[in-house]
Amino acid sequence: MANTFHRVGTGAHPVLVLHGWFGDAHAFAPIEPWLSGDVFSYVFMDCRGYGGMHDARGEFTIEEIATDALTLANALGIDTFSVVGHSMGGMAIERIAVLAPDRVRALVAVAPVPCGGIAHEPPTRRLLEAAAGSTEIRRGIIDRSTGGRLPGTWLDWKAQYSMQRASAEAFAAYFPAWADTDFSAGIVGRHPVKVLVGEHDPVFNAALMERTYLRRYAHASLEVLGNAGHYPMNETPLALVTAIERFLAPFGDA
Repeated sequence: MANTFHRVGTGAHPVLVLHGWFGDAHAFAPIEPWLSGDVFSYVFMDCRGYGGMHDARGEFTIEEIATDALTLANALGIDTFSVVGHSMGGMAIERIAVLAPDRVRALVAVAPVPCGGIAHEPPTRRLLEAAAGSTEIRRGIIDRSTGGRLPGTWLDWKAQYSMQRASAEAFAAYFPAWADTDFSAGIVGRHPVKVLVGEHDPVFNAALMERTYLRRYAHASLEVLGNAGHYPMNETPLALVTAIERFLAPFGDA
């Protein structure tokens, strides 16, 4: 059975969208009303353990997310498509491009985890591991990843949303999946890639992307979104839509 999803738009250019560690398929809701539905057909998928797949069993790996996305594309009759991935989903779209390079038109990686993973110092790793069982810890992580500048009410909401929309088992398992996975040696490197990061994101920032994406892909470009941290779909939704669609537009005839 294919993963749960919802679609926005009926355009001829299909775009598979994968959420991050703290999200689900509806994490992009603030941008959905402003997407160009006459040009693009966006498919927002739930990873196993999230949203409509909350109780689904699985291995909860990056490989599984990628293969599930390809299975969904097959079920929907989508041959070639572009991909958008946020954070953990950014790593997963890279994996899709490795598994099915001829089906992927272009990639948009939003505050992404690079395909080589992220090394953490032991105290930080312990904190991230403990986030599976703590709303307070999740709130603190969200606050730090957005530069400590957003309203407390939003931080509360985002942390609660994460707790409600992801199973604790899946959330815990996905941490080592995105932190420790490394398939950088298998990157094809020929796909057009746009990397979008927020100016206030302390970890997934321009320096990290210059060391990773911009070195691994011959046709990669980087854009820093002003007034955003790790969640530009919440912080600067209109700027995010503009950046995504401006980049993807030329690949609509692929």
